[in-house]
Amino acid sequence: MTRRIAERRGRRGESFAAVWLRLLGWRILDRRVKTARGEIDLVAKRGRQLAFIEVKWRSTAEGRDGAIDAHRLRRVAAAAEAVAHRYAGPGDSIRIDVLLLAPGHWPRHIVNAWQP
Repeated sequence: MTRRIAERRGRRGESFAAVWLRLLGWRILDRRVKTARGEIDLVAKRGRQLAFIEVKWRSTAEGRDGAIDAHRLRRVAAAAEAVAHRYAGPGDSIRIDVLLLAPGHWPRHIVNAWQP
């Protein structure tokens, strides 16, 4: 698979994830936030809860379940730390979530996936 095709699929996955989160009451504050430490796919907020969300799209449910690792989570956490001040208000709770997607399967939402 070429890089361009993978990029296109990733963007589609992020768009699907944003719609899914909106249906669950989240407000999408930003997408594809780039920092020197890494990239955050989605920044979302529901009430006083702010979530930095890593989205992984795989062609199978089996591939989806192995798509995230500690290294990737560390990068997302470092990027979130660098930009949290832009999105968090007083009293907000902040967490790192992961949304795993595969065609024909319900999204798997891992809440508070990063615990330093």
